[in-house]
Amino acid sequence: MNHQKGKTFTSSLGFVLAAVGSAVGMGNIWLFPYRVGQYGGGAFLIPYFLFVALFSYVGLSGEFALGRHTGTGPVGSLDHILKERGKKGGKLLGLIPLLGVLGIAIGYSVVVGWVLRYTAGAVTGSILSGNSQAFFDSVAVPFGSIPWHVAAVALTVVILVLGVASGIEKLSKFMMPAFFLLFLIIAIRVSFLPGAVEGYLYLLRPDWSYLLNPETWVMAMGQAFFSLSINGAGMLIYGSYMRKSENILRHAGATALLDTLAALLAGFAILPAVFAFGIDPTSGPSLMFVTLPQVFAQMPGGQLFAFLFFLSVFFAGITSLMNMLEVCGEALSSTAKLSRTHSTLVVGAVALLPGLFLESLSGMGSWMDLITIYVSPFGALLVALLLYFVLGPGRVREELALGAPRKPGICFDFIARGYVLVAAAVWVLGIYYGGIG
Repeated sequence: MNHQKGKTFTSSLGFVLAAVGSAVGMGNIWLFPYRVGQYGGGAFLIPYFLFVALFSYVGLSGEFALGRHTGTGPVGSLDHILKERGKKGGKLLGLIPLLGVLGIAIGYSVVVGWVLRYTAGAVTGSILSGNSQAFFDSVAVPFGSIPWHVAAVALTVVILVLGVASGIEKLSKFMMPAFFLLFLIIAIRVSFLPGAVEGYLYLLRPDWSYLLNPETWVMAMGQAFFSLSINGAGMLIYGSYMRKSENILRHAGATALLDTLAALLAGFAILPAVFAFGIDPTSGPSLMFVTLPQVFAQMPGGQLFAFLFFLSVFFAGITSLMNMLEVCGEALSSTAKLSRTHSTLVVGAVALLPGLFLESLSGMGSWMDLITIYVSPFGALLVALLLYFVLGPGRVREELALGAPRKPGICFDFIARGYVLVAAAVWVLGIYYGGIG
């Protein structure tokens, strides 16, 4: 299939930064540092790195390859695969990963709205001047953050209306380097705090006994899977905008590397500061919205660093939200024959309106659990099954050979089919544990 004019990334850097923007999100910031410390410190990183390598090699690259091969998103791609086999129903199956991404976007836009409000609160100093728990409790309540929520979605829609090259690519080229730079500044600053070394030890000191605990491997698998944004939709649509001359495996590897660096950098920026002021690390949104404002309030120059932190988190959030709404907008545009502007506006409204009723922490949390445990990983599994057992790994290797010095070897087929089993395990174990990523 041919791309529409203007619907292609213009550079390798632009593509990688957009993909990294999709991958780097709240899980890198509020969950990864805590999970590393919880499951053996440096020991946890061993299975985590192994799963990142597996998922980037056959999962991420497979979704990129399928998107570029078909030139469209999950609905058109699954329809394409089944039609090659004389089967129908691909469009219907393609709705599953699409609904998973839309569901995440609905809840995620709530969180991005919170982050935007905290960024403004850092400018005024309001998030540092009082009880941080009380401030968060005033935000994460029903209809408690509507203007900020609307602003986050509206900004995303405006960026997407500008197009792939002028919107997604251009903003990603600015926002993702800014994210890394701002987090690096914060990480350097907190390294000078008395007691910061305890944070590094919590993050990196290995407890090798955890490698004998199956749960460590399960959590490393889930963290890697969700961190790379493998959902059968978002990375697939970015792949459809990739030029045939691009090296998919190299770009998948670069995306995985930068995403992992972002998670580690978040740990180096957050945990030393938390330990320096004697605050126990916690998982989930409270680490970012309650604990860290307490830290910044006690830190010299804390208002500036609070602003830099929440601004960088906002950049990470908005680039992820861009990807989610883009894949939904492309599907609507392709099936309903709407213009890019009209389809993006419709998708933005569909993501916003239900989210207005999920602005409480409990509402958002319950919704995201439903989507990320049951729907989204099943969509990723479905795409993996059709990609490697219906289309076949041989066809994927042919696509990967374009723009690369050589075609992947036959061992790719074995690893790819094993990956499908791992993707199934992510879905099943996620249900068993009540969430693993």
